[in-house]
Amino acid sequence: MSEGPSLSGWFAEDGSHRYPLRVYYEDTDAGGIVYHANYLRFAERARSEMLTLLGFRQTEMAKGVTTGSDVVTGVSFAVRRATIDFTAPAKLEDTLEVDTRIADIRGASFAVAQIIRRDGRALVRADLQLVTINPAGRAVRLPEAVRAAIDALRRRQSPHPVLTTPTTAQTRD
Repeated sequence: MSEGPSLSGWFAEDGSHRYPLRVYYEDTDAGGIVYHANYLRFAERARSEMLTLLGFRQTEMAKGVTTGSDVVTGVSFAVRRATIDFTAPAKLEDTLEVDTRIADIRGASFAVAQIIRRDGRALVRADLQLVTINPAGRAVRLPEAVRAAIDALRRRQSPHPVLTTPTTAQTRD
């Protein structure tokens, strides 16, 4: 039996994680445009799949998992900060790609920059800071195995190009 394409996306040559998705009816408003909050869902799916490809399934991390000689126990990630810039809407049945890059790594947190594209055109940029928390919801240090994996990924990545917001003159057309 042959293995099909990964549902987790892939790592591109530039080190970014790429995650494809299709816009379904449930993602849109009455006009067939993606409801703004759903871009956060798309970004979350991409981040979760990036972690999966790095060898860290979130349910296992919350329960406890051994990765090589490291044990990752009782941690999960919570969004501490999210900044989203919208430049163009996605629509029903569009095929999108979420490009995720590691922007920063700190003691208990890491930051990602995510761009959602349609046919190569940037529609949305989301910059998020994620904090590592224990089951009580308190911030804890990023497990060393996770830190090492995302730092190795970050070192391979080129920075995102700047996402520009259209001027008023550009949006009148």
